[in-house]
Amino acid sequence: MNNLVTNSPTTKISNSSSTSLIKLLVFEVGKLTLALPILQVKKVVRQHAVHGSGLSHVNLAHLEEQEVAVVDLHQKLFKVSQTEVFPHKGYFIITKNITGEPLGIFVVHPPSIIDVPSGQIRLIPDSYRRADTLEIASHVVVIPEENAKSLTIFMLDLERLV
Repeated sequence: MNNLVTNSPTTKISNSSSTSLIKLLVFEVGKLTLALPILQVKKVVRQHAVHGSGLSHVNLAHLEEQEVAVVDLHQKLFKVSQTEVFPHKGYFIITKNITGEPLGIFVVHPPSIIDVPSGQIRLIPDSYRRADTLEIASHVVVIPEENAKSLTIFMLDLERLV
């Protein structure tokens, strides 16, 4: 995977069964690897100060003359806020929520861009989504890696994020 912040060329993943590639912005939250289709991402910026009660996983940040709701997925999924542990050391992935408002997702490490064959992207069953905190994910991608390991990436569903 390549670092988005350094503007490296993207990694090509080949699969003979699928010819169309989907660009994903991939990032880690705790032990999970999450992603958004690159077409849903407006930009990635260094973390700014966030304001809120501390009781919710959604806070507020002032970015470029506008207020942006920022989601701390670590707090939503694991009940522990990463903004307290890593103040001013992370990044905001700026996207838009379903009403078109800007939405930030806090991540500790810079995200990467990868190309994934569309045939490797699978829908997560609704029964799983209803039963798990990962209800915020709609699709999953399993990418084989060296040493018989695989990387599992959960693709976020912006409609269920906030």
